[in-house]
Amino acid sequence: MSFTTRPVIMGRRGVVTSGHYLATAAGFRIMEQGGNAIDAAAAMCFCLNLLEPQSNGIGGEVPVLIYSARDQQAFAISGQGWSPSAFTIEWCQAHDIDLIPGDGYLPACVPAVVDTWATALARFGTMSFSQILQPAIELAENGFPVYAGLRDSIRGNLEKFTRRYPTTAALYCPGGQVPEIGDVFRNPGFAGVLKRMCQAEERARRAGRVAGIEAARDVFYKGEIAERIVIFMQEHPVEDASGSAHRGLLSYEDMAEWRATVESPLTYNYRGSYGSLGVHKCSSWTQGPVFLQQLAILEGFDLPSMGHNSAEYVHTWIEGAKLAFADREAYYGDPHFDDVPFDVLLSRDYGEQRRALIGDRASLDMRPGDAGGGTPPYELFHVAEDNRRALDVAGREIQDLGLGHAHVSDTTHLDAVDREGNMIAATPSGGWIGSSPVVEGLGFPMGTRGQMFYLNPERPNALEPRKRPRATLTPSLVTRDGAPFMVFGTPGGDCQDQWTLQFFLNYVVFGMNVQEALDAPTFHTAHFPASFYPRGAFPGRVMVEGRIESDVIEELKRRGHDVVVLGDWVNGKAMAIRYDGERGLILGGVSPRRLIGYGFGW
Repeated sequence: MSFTTRPVIMGRRGVVTSGHYLATAAGFRIMEQGGNAIDAAAAMCFCLNLLEPQSNGIGGEVPVLIYSARDQQAFAISGQGWSPSAFTIEWCQAHDIDLIPGDGYLPACVPAVVDTWATALARFGTMSFSQILQPAIELAENGFPVYAGLRDSIRGNLEKFTRRYPTTAALYCPGGQVPEIGDVFRNPGFAGVLKRMCQAEERARRAGRVAGIEAARDVFYKGEIAERIVIFMQEHPVEDASGSAHRGLLSYEDMAEWRATVESPLTYNYRGSYGSLGVHKCSSWTQGPVFLQQLAILEGFDLPSMGHNSAEYVHTWIEGAKLAFADREAYYGDPHFDDVPFDVLLSRDYGEQRRALIGDRASLDMRPGDAGGGTPPYELFHVAEDNRRALDVAGREIQDLGLGHAHVSDTTHLDAVDREGNMIAATPSGGWIGSSPVVEGLGFPMGTRGQMFYLNPERPNALEPRKRPRATLTPSLVTRDGAPFMVFGTPGGDCQDQWTLQFFLNYVVFGMNVQEALDAPTFHTAHFPASFYPRGAFPGRVMVEGRIESDVIEELKRRGHDVVVLGDWVNGKAMAIRYDGERGLILGGVSPRRLIGYGFGW
């Protein structure tokens, strides 16, 4: 075994991982109190909403995958709110919006976090909302120490906060002063929201646990909180990237009528040294199926013989990713609105056809496949020329920095596994403080996920009322012969299903332990249009961490890749938990990248 940055966390009763060590402590606390993995995950998420406001928030979203030991089955929960009824392509045309901005109120969808966890707790958990919210309430009221990432985010947004987001400035940098590392930050408005939910639950407690949970979520979506959100966005128009100030289009009815849904995940059966592994992802209201398509393409190659992170391996991997992501652009969208041909896209025959397109040289073209209706025309999925104004202005900094699809606000992640074999992976994101002002008195901003819609009605993922935008958020869950095996995920926008696939292959193909697989240097491509405003694409570009061997980098360049070398430890913050039922053992780990994520177990 090689050196690892952290130990593999091993336990028998439960293991939890999250994007901030204080959230991980909260999940561990819930398990110690008798909660299961789902209870622990819910507690961690609300803590992360508070602790990492530059990366996620209660006004955002949280796709979830669950393996229920009781049902012996995997489930997905659609933690993605829908778009406003009033937000249409016609509205955008009438208001000179040719690309949905990535900030302000226009891209706000219904906040999904509260009802997602209400749904998960009611069906798969054991505790009340009041129990799982207690750690977050304590952190919000008593405060937590500011860390470098939060301090840097506030500093980078100081001018925006003071000029355009005064409610955010009042909370995060009062008097125009950026907090120092170690200063205690409190959020009484956030605590108040959670306490109102707990009070509603207590009043309904006599009707039972599920009725109490329902009463708590109704306070958020059908009461004062929903009303204050809508009124704030109406009364405080804010300037966005379009150059104009806009009011919010989200209505009280949009809030009150939205519900998270329990769905069947999409599954690909991957055959390897562990036998048949069922790899489960949320459907195409996320980008998750692209992970499965990449697996289907790579499964036909002898990866071990190439060698881990060799030039041949990285080239083959990148070319497969380009093909899968081209299909994402051509086919993926909310399956309630868009007919996505997954029976073809996830078939082995289709994977074989796509695999045959990989040659010795880097492709500089977008090459979606023919899923039965002919190859989609180029103009349906490329970055349209009318986006150039936004790309020229907002994309210049991204291109100059060589960041490709890196996203400033980003995301976080959490996993939990208990001794019964319940597993959960969730990827909270959206509702970042950098993109929309804090709603006065509530302590959190709205999300901006609607920026991922297209305004071309002929293509999938086009804007429609009450539709889910295709999110980049993509937790992963794996079963082995129907039994629990592993959960994992990472922040990182369009790169999530690239970095986590490398982790997965590190573990199941190259035989690394969990922490070795997380520590290994990573790479990604920005060849395809980004999901975030201004949706830049960088044909042929490959970003590699600096620990990738120099001779590998030179060989990739020789093959035609546009290689950009990044820092040694910059790509994401992946984490994972492995359930070993044969030994009665649970093993977990968290990448050291970004410093504050951690795992724990016992």
